[in-house]
Amino acid sequence: MDHRAPAATPSALRTASRRTGRPPLTERRKAATRLDISRQAVRLFAAQGVAGTSADEIAAAAGLSTRTLWRYFPSKEECVRPLLLTGLEDIIERLRAWPPGATLTEALGLDDDEASERDRDSAEVAQLVRLTAGEPGLRAVWLQIHSEAADGFAAILAEREGRDAADLAVRVRAGTLNVALRIAVEEWARRADAPGAPPLREVMRAALGHAATALPG
Repeated sequence: MDHRAPAATPSALRTASRRTGRPPLTERRKAATRLDISRQAVRLFAAQGVAGTSADEIAAAAGLSTRTLWRYFPSKEECVRPLLLTGLEDIIERLRAWPPGATLTEALGLDDDEASERDRDSAEVAQLVRLTAGEPGLRAVWLQIHSEAADGFAAILAEREGRDAADLAVRVRAGTLNVALRIAVEEWARRADAPGAPPLREVMRAALGHAATALPG
């Protein structure tokens, strides 16, 4: 018998562009629990593989019952969603606050000291993104998150430009931005453990530069 809960809607990325203020304490506690589950799942998946890891093991590692785990996530693969979302939610919030006259890289904070702090705390994300390359279930979650992100980017660009989010030009720009950022994270994660590997912000800057000149004139 399947005790899994249905997937929560709307998604975190669909609501990120509308979120204002500090969430209530209960919401913050739930978010902290979800993130802890995500970290425990990644640790187990890295050690045992997705197929070799059960929901019972993830729940036990997080100090929860399996029944409680299903209240947070519809499948064991979905447990990684909060960790994958952290960077994209930050990008959404930065784009919402994009100051007039600022470049995209400035808006994303790719040149500031805070970006360096984020780089130093990203080992778990790098490990997880590497796992998505060889685990189809995790790959599906990763691609779904970016599909949702494209909608968020389109809404923000449309509002900034006074256009409809369904406009072809807006959708193409949002999709280009989305794919460039996804590939940048995958490339950074692939190289993260190599000596002298560039930080994420540098790989993102390079990817955005390539995206700007990707198509022949």
